[in-house]
Amino acid sequence: MCGFVGFTNYINDDGVLLGSMMDKIVHRGPDAAGSYVDSDIALGFRRLSIIDLEGGNQPMFNEDGTLVLVFNGEIYNYKQLREELAELGHTFGTNADSEVVLHGFEAWGSEVVNRLRGMFAFVIYNKDDKSIFGARDMFGIKPFYYTLTENSFLFGSEIKAFIAHPEFKKQLNEQALAHYLSFQYSPTEETFFKGTYKLPPAHYFTFKDGKLEKTRYFKPEFNVVPGVLPFYADEVDKTVRESVEAHKIADVEIGSFLSSGIDSSYIAEAAKVDKTFTVGFESGDGDRYNEIGFAKQFADTIGVENISKVITPEEYWTEFPKIQYHMDEPLADPAAIALYFVSKLASEHVKVVMSGEGADELFGGYRIYAEPLTLTFYDRMPFALRRVISKVCEYLPKVHGVNYLIRRGKTIEERYIGNANIFTKKERDTLLKSEAAKSAPQPKILCDKFYDEVANKDDVTKMQYLDINMWLMGDILLKADKTSMANSLELRVPFLDKKVMELAATLPLDCRVNTVSTKLALRGAAEKTLPRITAQKDKLGFPVPIREWLRQDEYYGTVKEAFTSETAEKYFNTKGLLRLLDAHRNGKIDISRKIWTVYTFLVWHKEYFE
Repeated sequence: MCGFVGFTNYINDDGVLLGSMMDKIVHRGPDAAGSYVDSDIALGFRRLSIIDLEGGNQPMFNEDGTLVLVFNGEIYNYKQLREELAELGHTFGTNADSEVVLHGFEAWGSEVVNRLRGMFAFVIYNKDDKSIFGARDMFGIKPFYYTLTENSFLFGSEIKAFIAHPEFKKQLNEQALAHYLSFQYSPTEETFFKGTYKLPPAHYFTFKDGKLEKTRYFKPEFNVVPGVLPFYADEVDKTVRESVEAHKIADVEIGSFLSSGIDSSYIAEAAKVDKTFTVGFESGDGDRYNEIGFAKQFADTIGVENISKVITPEEYWTEFPKIQYHMDEPLADPAAIALYFVSKLASEHVKVVMSGEGADELFGGYRIYAEPLTLTFYDRMPFALRRVISKVCEYLPKVHGVNYLIRRGKTIEERYIGNANIFTKKERDTLLKSEAAKSAPQPKILCDKFYDEVANKDDVTKMQYLDINMWLMGDILLKADKTSMANSLELRVPFLDKKVMELAATLPLDCRVNTVSTKLALRGAAEKTLPRITAQKDKLGFPVPIREWLRQDEYYGTVKEAFTSETAEKYFNTKGLLRLLDAHRNGKIDISRKIWTVYTFLVWHKEYFE
């Protein structure tokens, strides 16, 4: 696992600029550094050594030195590809997985991305024609950012590396702020830094003569193949275990994160690791926010060590600004901080961990997916009448039951924007001051292109497809990559695998979710080797006691100070912010997620703009 940064039109300053940009991502690769520069390009690389510890340094060159590669990720089928490329006459100078990407590009051009099984972001520079080819993996596990300045094309693993470049203009994208208030993450290709973009998952690009062309090379396609649950449970078990085995390729020890739920438990058992890692939180509400007891009990059951740590509120709030700095863009998911702490704990013992990200999106794991299947007496009313009632209820106080009536009068495309739906457009426009921010479109507009791609599918599949394309990349994988790499730890996600995706896309609806449970085929697979209580346990997802803390004087005061700051005054109606804060503190309603979303932005803004 590594990080890279680069820019065209090299600035001849004895490498000072490139070095300072590389220093910003040293946490991604503290083991080694490398660079390539000529009059047309500068490439910088930081390495976390996982495979071929002695060799495998980058930038890496092909046989005649005309192609230069910088690569971040792991290719799990690299041994098979290496054999195939050797038969085609390619000569390998290392045992590193990254070298197959370089020779694969020589052999197959852009088609190399369809042959790779793994997580990746990379750039290949062609010295002869001065072109650049780059790509990102099919799920967006590894990050890739870029921006075009007046004279340069900047690209890399993290935005913070761009800031040192003299042509990079650090300007806040206020429309991104508006979108973020609804989604709790930045959901579009453009980032919070105006003019800086994410390369979308499953895309490659070419850059030549100042022109950038992007191509999407993969779309998940849900095409159900009829079958019964026991059959699919067997197929899921075989496929996931094969993926886990493929993900174990490394020349260093591998551990696993472990919560109390099925996803991480299944991975830990299948991987046969020696060490697992768990964190929990101090709380006055029993074990509601602490999964350590469950995790230790399960670890004992499968005979592995569990290393754990209880995070205090003081630690959480103290580390929070640094964590937002590492994110590059604000992310208001409280679980991101938990993931940072468990990554920090794991990094003291291993260099690689496995984790359960992606199981919910692929196999139907979120409880909200059952909503379209839950039919009540009210749902038997004509939809036109329910729509009228929904419109009326939007103007009523948000007392118990009103939100249900609002949602049941809308189509899935109108009501579901993903797992987080923090502020409606009306709510965020009331809080925002900037007309540029208020001009951002309705949240659903950003989702329409993905819904259009599955227009003929059932509502549950539509929700899954949207989450795979938006929530997974924008929230789940952002925090997975940034929190682990902040601690120089490689995180691998065996559920997010090409072969697992192929199988998951064929599951009938009744093998995914029903009104009683979720991830039905995955739970059936897990029950073959896991205790039933673990295989059937409801999802908690790194529970964090934010709602409790915001009612305590100390943390209420911390947030209030931020809500009355000069920055808050610049972007928000601060009286509205304080009303939210006080309403939550007084226990009238739980609006902790709204408060946390605004507070997170203010903390992030302080790190990057103040």
